[in-house]
Amino acid sequence: MNLTQAEHLALYRQMLEIRRTEEQLAKAHQAGLIPGACHTYIGQEAIATGVCANLTAQDAVFSTHRGHGHALAKGVPPRQVMAELFGRVTGCSRGRGGSMHLFSPEVGMMGTSGIVGPCILQATGAGYSSRLMNTGAVGVAFFGDGASSNGAFHEGLNLAAIWDLPVIFVFENNMYATEVAFSYATRNTDMAERARTYGINAYSVDGNDVLAVHQAAHEGVQRARAGQGPTLLDCKTYRTRAHSEGMPSLGTYRTQEELDAWKARDPITTYRALLVSEGIAAESDFDAIDAEVGALIDESFEFAKNSPYPDPATVAEHIFSS
Repeated sequence: MNLTQAEHLALYRQMLEIRRTEEQLAKAHQAGLIPGACHTYIGQEAIATGVCANLTAQDAVFSTHRGHGHALAKGVPPRQVMAELFGRVTGCSRGRGGSMHLFSPEVGMMGTSGIVGPCILQATGAGYSSRLMNTGAVGVAFFGDGASSNGAFHEGLNLAAIWDLPVIFVFENNMYATEVAFSYATRNTDMAERARTYGINAYSVDGNDVLAVHQAAHEGVQRARAGQGPTLLDCKTYRTRAHSEGMPSLGTYRTQEELDAWKARDPITTYRALLVSEGIAAESDFDAIDAEVGALIDESFEFAKNSPYPDPATVAEHIFSS
């Protein structure tokens, strides 16, 4: 599909918004502003951006512990993401969820979770709900290589396949589940091939190429809305920071040479260079976006930092539906 200049720049802007948010959150974690864990999405921005650009607010996204990028790409404002990680009442989960529990039903962000795998079943359920109510909505699951060895993976793909459910399974293969290599954890690392054994349409794409992800997701979403069943995207990518902030980034499981090689394939800088080289946009276009996003993240950080904590008297609220 051919994109306009505005669409190309929107993809760049979304990736940059995720990157700058995550960089600010990493600093905030070091400063003690974030209680608990903080799993950043740096290096994987092209996947969330390319997929979510094809979705509407009606489509339901379910995510993992590394879900900040998915929430931002689905439309949760940076100020709400930051405030949630800081435990403030202005966060998208009212300060009750933290880094791994981001919810915003208003934009179709139906939750991130630190439990590995259930998002696959939840997205399958969303697809089933869409089919029953004939809404045309799509269920989307983002998950990593650790979840692919979970029973939920096999159950979710099989059910979605036999009922031709409108589901997009997005496998983010960043090569390591915490610090365990994917090649060690499974004999068959070709996730697209695995999906096809269930009778599911599947694509293997460069997860650092936002256009490749966008095109594959577009085709998958169109198939889902047309009643042609689920699609799996096997996206090969790399997280350039530690599994979680505060953990070692290198060590026994990966080398500096490997890290440097993947940094050279950074999805944001390579996309910017591509658009300039092909005459689609000028450096001045990107400079304006850089300044705009920088100001947005600065404002969001101040907003989150200065927001109040939840009132302890409201501890029992937001537990049961009224």
